[in-house]
Amino acid sequence: MAYNGFAIDTYLDAAAVTRQLDQLIQKPVYSIRRDKLADYVQRYFEGKCPRSKAMIAQAKSVIPGGVQHNLAFNYPFPIVVTKAEGAKLYDIDGNWYYDLLQAGGPTILGSNVPAVREQVIDLLNTCGPSTGLFHEYEYKLAKKISDLVPSVEMFRMLGSGTEADMCAARIARLKTGHKNILKMGGAYHGWSDQLSYGIRIPGTKGILSKGVPGYVFKHTDEFFPNDLEDLERKLRANRLNGGTAAVYIEPMGPESGTRPVSKEFIRGAAKLARDYGALLIFDEVVTGFRIGLSGAQGYFGVDPDLTVFGKIIAGGYPGAGGVGGHADCMAHLGAGLDASGKKVAKAMCGGTMAATPISCAAGYYTLCEIERTNACEVAGRMGDRLTQGLQERIKKYNLPFVAFNQGSICHLDSVGTMHFAIDWKKPWTIPHILKETSIRQKEMEHMGAAYMAEGIVTLAGSRLYTSAAYTEEMIDDVLERFDRVLANCGPLEV
Repeated sequence: MAYNGFAIDTYLDAAAVTRQLDQLIQKPVYSIRRDKLADYVQRYFEGKCPRSKAMIAQAKSVIPGGVQHNLAFNYPFPIVVTKAEGAKLYDIDGNWYYDLLQAGGPTILGSNVPAVREQVIDLLNTCGPSTGLFHEYEYKLAKKISDLVPSVEMFRMLGSGTEADMCAARIARLKTGHKNILKMGGAYHGWSDQLSYGIRIPGTKGILSKGVPGYVFKHTDEFFPNDLEDLERKLRANRLNGGTAAVYIEPMGPESGTRPVSKEFIRGAAKLARDYGALLIFDEVVTGFRIGLSGAQGYFGVDPDLTVFGKIIAGGYPGAGGVGGHADCMAHLGAGLDASGKKVAKAMCGGTMAATPISCAAGYYTLCEIERTNACEVAGRMGDRLTQGLQERIKKYNLPFVAFNQGSICHLDSVGTMHFAIDWKKPWTIPHILKETSIRQKEMEHMGAAYMAEGIVTLAGSRLYTSAAYTEEMIDDVLERFDRVLANCGPLEV
């Protein structure tokens, strides 16, 4: 499929990328040279970002860690942003950056888009941000999503993707009468207790879920990405213990495709969920309206029972979350009656700041603008250009790094932190894996700092979101900045 309105021209070879990542974690760790990192810290962060440093130092006295959002962390200290416009961010010290973070993915149009901002300002002038009562934009947004995504017959707005994932689990249990939840190992479905299982690294179970009692995971299990046999084993085992209510899928692979999955796996997982009486839940918090107007499900040709949305559906404005799906499933979110008047069990779900006029208006006009400008395809073309340029430079400097792309979700993996897996049949290997991933995580932070010093904001130094605000000339400039970092990388000094 050549784009055709989607962000993807040719789907990647998931097996080939996996082999590259397998090789990456077998090699010595490569990172920014220590002398160059020290130079970046002294020359850029200490020399050009004094106001950011001072503000973060003050913030640490009243905010744990000094920032309110994990994405804001950066070595050696976070940067304080005061302005966002299109593809660029500006900090409190007057420096500017190319934005490849895109707020974690929601601003596919670019930041602070006038066509959306003006509508939001008009609404604030006439209605204000919230009333607690119904507003016409609640209908307009729900209708727009339903029109664009074939599987979404009904839509319910919530406050975040985390809330939507929690809500989807309740719907699934009511609809199927089953107890258990299966999720892809390493995938992220928000930070709720029952879904914070097997996060970051497949096989971790509850190891990384600090503060969550083990018994909470009694009805949650993980299956290995790209392994249909493992998924079916788990589905079969659940038949003897309350059945499987839902199979959760991140359609690009766990952590927005950090470990990419094949088309065959996605379609096979969908069939297995149906065969075993489970609802198929597509978590499209990142991919919804980024891969295409019909989401990743439209690209893959899959009809999930429920879809979890977030990020883009409010265009970067607060209140970006929701769940949509088949009418017979969504009936469990109604006032106790389905469309025919038949009584159904109601899933408790709500939120005072869910579906506010401001979030719904922002979402509606964001989707309209994505559709009008063909933003998914534009952003995808920029992602392809960026990835190709990175691959050329990796080869130029003979680095073991792996660059691959899923539309406008680009990956530059320098250490393979999330490509490790835990094998509980070999428990003696677990401490080594946790130590190794910790070391590699630190080097991701160092790489992220180097990119920041060259005027590029990334997600954790490894994930790069392109937006429709980018031009080919901008991407080429971004690549020159990456080049200066990659030219100064080598084996980790120990």
